[in-house]
Amino acid sequence: MKIVRKTVEAVLITVALAGLSAAQANTVSGRLWHVPEATTQNAIPANVPSSTPDVTFDVNSPLNFFGTGVSVGTWLSSGSAFNVVENTAGTLLSAMDNGVVGTLFQFTGFVTVSNGQTFTVTHDDGLTLIIGGLDLGFATGPTAPVISTETYTGPSGTFGFELVYAECCGGAAVLQVDLPFSNVPNDTPEPGSLALIGMALAGIGWSSRRRVN
Repeated sequence: MKIVRKTVEAVLITVALAGLSAAQANTVSGRLWHVPEATTQNAIPANVPSSTPDVTFDVNSPLNFFGTGVSVGTWLSSGSAFNVVENTAGTLLSAMDNGVVGTLFQFTGFVTVSNGQTFTVTHDDGLTLIIGGLDLGFATGPTAPVISTETYTGPSGTFGFELVYAECCGGAAVLQVDLPFSNVPNDTPEPGSLALIGMALAGIGWSSRRRVN
């Protein structure tokens, strides 16, 4: 009976901790739209469409997307994107940029940052990175593959972020940056994770009562 009880306890604790870990996994949500070439030449939040994204996906940090003359699907695969959902048929097989239509990306989530922290981005083309409402000041227009570094000057803590990236004008499509993702502000466990922990504790209590009886 002791072996059975300890096995039950171990399983319940493992499940609870797995749920807690999943709740705090370093993932972020991504959305993309095909937009006119002129729009992709200025990667700013104001140019993000209000319409349903052509594709949605999730991705882990660091972001490491790259490719030249590739399709949307191939580019997403290069950065190990997952949970990919194609809302507009044919988008994944379409070109990132064909000279008339380019691609605009929006990444959102939470990051844990410190005042004075620097962020280095390899990019082609432009991007905007906003953390806690503060625009870090990256170049938003077309560029050849380039490495840019900007400094976060806001308060330390965990804040929402938005990264807008555009691919235009042919050539390479590159976005590489290591962001300190945090799924939940201040790493607070989600209700689902708390429920799992509660179930585990209840299961252990039930096992203990059975042993006493």
